[in-house]
Amino acid sequence: MQTFTFWFATGGGEKDWGYAGSVSDGSDNQPHGSSCGPIESCADFTYVWPKTTRPSMSANYRTGLWLAIFAAFGFSLKAIFVKLAYHWPIEAITLVTLRMAFSLPFFMAVGWRQSRNAPPLTRRQRLTVGARGLLGYYGASILDFLGLRYISAGLERLILYSYPAITLIIGAVFFGERIKRRDVVALMVCYVGIAIAFGHDLHIAQDVARVLVGGGFVLASSLCFALYLVGSGRVIPVLGSARFTALAMLVSSGAVVLHFVATQSLSALQQPWQIYALGLAMAIFATVLPVFAQSAAIRRLGAARASMVSAAGPVLTIGLSWWILGEPISIWQWSGTALVIGGVILVGRK
Repeated sequence: MQTFTFWFATGGGEKDWGYAGSVSDGSDNQPHGSSCGPIESCADFTYVWPKTTRPSMSANYRTGLWLAIFAAFGFSLKAIFVKLAYHWPIEAITLVTLRMAFSLPFFMAVGWRQSRNAPPLTRRQRLTVGARGLLGYYGASILDFLGLRYISAGLERLILYSYPAITLIIGAVFFGERIKRRDVVALMVCYVGIAIAFGHDLHIAQDVARVLVGGGFVLASSLCFALYLVGSGRVIPVLGSARFTALAMLVSSGAVVLHFVATQSLSALQQPWQIYALGLAMAIFATVLPVFAQSAAIRRLGAARASMVSAAGPVLTIGLSWWILGEPISIWQWSGTALVIGGVILVGRK
């Protein structure tokens, strides 16, 4: 039989206590080994807990961890789906349009459900949601998809993952938030890691200009997403994460459709079935499910811990790009990835 043993020391009306041991499956819930009265007066005793009250990691916390891991995996798949789609001659805006079109019904349903009993948005809230929708799911997506035409999926994810550091800088420059010395170190570590991985791709690239152009697009995408996060952090507590995300996605979907109509003909939607299959998979597994999984993980773990778990994203993308796309992996990529992840975790620490 395994037990928890508690030691109580009393004196002067005050008590200090501690325990040692492990849990038992015993059925008796009463103190054993002592005939003393109340707990406060016991010199020592052994207490047997039933199995159902065993102290362990809470189910809510454990669920949050798995949700955060699932979200990181889903977001990592996006670059893989895009690179696979680029085996066919398709424009970035067409691919984004298919992604948003397949995602739209899900976000419409969530937006309607979350808004039907909620007060209407104020003018300021409408402007905030509109601006963040244009930045986060329209601008960032278009720039990211354009960048993936020029650079590897692994490098794309690494550059894109610089958004926590960019968010920190924006908060300091525009909102007067204080940057600690540890944050400065974290920023330096992040960008040294990106420079190592970027320099490696430049070294092995046959066309250096393509890597520079692609890296520039993805860095701009990271900037857009950081701006989205900075603004959304002030309205999500009021509207709720699910309602805000759904409404922002509706705005971005409208912007994508207008962009497509202005720049493409309807014949651009005549694509092979593989493109539609990839668009549907991207909408479900790399957009809808991870977006809501990440929101649920943040509710259970908090933003800092959830962002630390998402540090697995670049590693997952590099592994998947090697396995599915056949992209080469080098020690320089792993070194750069480790530095970026380390920097982001350092930023997320309290």
